[in-house]
Amino acid sequence: MPSVEEELARRLATGEEVVLATVVKLDGEPPSQAGAKLLMSRHAPLAGTLGCSEFDSAALADSASIAESASPQLRTYRHDLGSIEVYLEPYAAAPTLLVFAATPVGRALVRWAEEVGFRPVLVEKLSDLPPPTAGELYVVHTNHDAEDLVGALEAVLPRDPRFIGLVGSRRHTGHHLEVLRARGVSEEVIGRIQSPVGLDIGARTAQEIALSILAGLVAVRRRAQGGWKSTNG
Repeated sequence: MPSVEEELARRLATGEEVVLATVVKLDGEPPSQAGAKLLMSRHAPLAGTLGCSEFDSAALADSASIAESASPQLRTYRHDLGSIEVYLEPYAAAPTLLVFAATPVGRALVRWAEEVGFRPVLVEKLSDLPPPTAGELYVVHTNHDAEDLVGALEAVLPRDPRFIGLVGSRRHTGHHLEVLRARGVSEEVIGRIQSPVGLDIGARTAQEIALSILAGLVAVRRRAQGGWKSTNG
């Protein structure tokens, strides 16, 4: 059976939002011990225990508000035999970055995305598209010549991505947007598709382009402005 720490690492790797509860102090002789841990989602325990069902239930009842606050907090839980002080630490769901196509830009995005807080997933064909997960979704298609590009966009648009971008100038990507229009995709949705994609840093190489894209994704995530490339390119 995996340890709480191993389960925490696994859950974070899949982009899940969790709360970790750790006993930091005991008063009296409660059925617990210092260092006991319980890993929880908002609605269910996932691994470990604080020592008894009463303590676990009390922590679970607090887990949703702790996750919502996004700040660690201390709680005291009482038992007939004594009480425990518990440190509850929220781990936010990592935003998923779907990178379509294993181009040089795509591979650079996958290599670096985790370093700036995204969970990268490389999708080379539509059959590789993973099921929806918790957390925000960002999408970048890196091959404007891909035959299944429109199909890829149609597959991810119902997931309401926070950001969606196409690498390439509008003269390379505009016809894909026209196909979406012809298939009934609304102008509001099409207007959210960024193309070209990336901040205007004068990028030329694949690595520089990937850097400009990641900088733009960070700007979107942090609700900053950023100077996007012109759509007239």
